[in-house]
Amino acid sequence: MYYVCVPSRNIYKVDVPHSFYHVYARGVSQQKIFLETRDYTHFLKLFERYLSIKPKISTMGVTYPRYRDKVELTCYCLMNNHFHLLVYQIEQTAMKKLMQSVMTSYSRYFNLKYNRSGPLFESRYKASRIDQDSYLQHITRYIHLNPRLWQTHRASSLKHYLGVPSPEWLQTAKVTGLFKDITDYQTFVSDYEEHKQMLDELKHELADQ
Repeated sequence: MYYVCVPSRNIYKVDVPHSFYHVYARGVSQQKIFLETRDYTHFLKLFERYLSIKPKISTMGVTYPRYRDKVELTCYCLMNNHFHLLVYQIEQTAMKKLMQSVMTSYSRYFNLKYNRSGPLFESRYKASRIDQDSYLQHITRYIHLNPRLWQTHRASSLKHYLGVPSPEWLQTAKVTGLFKDITDYQTFVSDYEEHKQMLDELKHELADQ
């Protein structure tokens, strides 16, 4: 039996096109959802599957759903028992379809690999619309600073904001274009004092609160 994840009613208040959302989900009972490097890699490969420029086809010859040009993944950070995403929804309901596809596929993979059953994630993922442009830059910093060793955390999009070429399924331009250059963003992320001040203002905007 597979479990389809839907947005939490008390968080996912609006579903509008051309909007940014902070998306958050954790393992059921806060259990780990990534146990080794290959698990992180597989999760990210699912974004390649559903957000690729060309349609992807399964080993059974079935074409996977494709949400390219309907929704963009802008920023991410995967932790051992939860994940953060910044998503830009172009077409209404596209984010919901993407998250259902990714989380259901990953749950199937994880349960098969580790010989377990039942839901992997909490019953609902959470999504908060970012309705103020001034918060957008700070949301990416919040996401990238989530790991304690954020400078070297491999399952994060930070490296792509700092010069490593992005894969086709990660579209960072809407955020990086708000900064002068890579050094400007790096300085911004490293500014802990400003980050802490802004975090207080962001608490009502973030999906994981």
